[in-house]
Amino acid sequence: MNAPTQTDLLSVTLNRLHLKNPILVASGTFGYAREMEPFLDFSQLGGIIPKTITTEPRIGNPPPRTIETSAGLLNSIGLDNDGIDLFLEKHLNYLASLDTSLIVNIAGRTIDEMAVMAARLNSFQDQIAALELNISCPNVSGGVDFGTQPDLTEKMLKQVTESCQLPIIAKLTPNVTSVVEIAQAAASGGADAVSLINTVQGTAIDWRQKKPILGGVFGGLSGPAIKPVALRIVCQVSRALDIPIIGVGGIANIDDVMEFIVAGASAVQIGTANFYNPGLATQLVGELKQVVLEEKCTQVSELVGSLVYPER
Repeated sequence: MNAPTQTDLLSVTLNRLHLKNPILVASGTFGYAREMEPFLDFSQLGGIIPKTITTEPRIGNPPPRTIETSAGLLNSIGLDNDGIDLFLEKHLNYLASLDTSLIVNIAGRTIDEMAVMAARLNSFQDQIAALELNISCPNVSGGVDFGTQPDLTEKMLKQVTESCQLPIIAKLTPNVTSVVEIAQAAASGGADAVSLINTVQGTAIDWRQKKPILGGVFGGLSGPAIKPVALRIVCQVSRALDIPIIGVGGIANIDDVMEFIVAGASAVQIGTANFYNPGLATQLVGELKQVVLEEKCTQVSELVGSLVYPER
């Protein structure tokens, strides 16, 4: 019998979205990919998620925009981006030429605006594998509105899925009382998967000057500090709902990847770690293959949700 190939071992399916492996790079941490060319082989990745795009170009929040914390990064970028017109003109062909799945992350001020963007991107189904809806950015005005109220979440997902045939991923915020309720609303609205989680809202203060450090005052905390929160939410959603999950938050090594997978994530996104180790994502693909073989599995999906909870 021939040894299983990487594709056999690592391919995953999230409803209508099919990926060669579960290792993705998170929006906002990978630019438009060109910047990362010297550091990794894009064809080894399961997918690339470029920085969020909006209808109009955005200059983002005033500086300072980032500050390191004791266990991560606090950012207040404010969705600085080129806008959808320039994205389609300048970036799409390059991104689509890479030998990996392209997942486009979008954000809008209104449900109608999000649906219009999705409909426009729907025309590029031969280049785009899926859309990720950013309804959870904590450092722009109104950035989390659609991701904190179940009725708005469901309404947005329904309108987007009616206007677009691409697979849809809802990226959800942890800054709510119950992420399970929001994930249920996203599933009811037609989401193919949910990304758990976006950053945790925080701030930084210079107490001597009695001033906030970030130009936008509040920002999103990412990195190792939020991994326990992200894992908790993945566990809760995977136990309550039957919807594919993409785990995000503080992943920096293969053990982190496996924790998310056994907790219930079918795929993961590498975020903050890209800033200090831009080749990490492709390294993790090779390490994941080795783990799957060591676990004597024929596919990585056999390990998804394999966490054993204590009896009560």
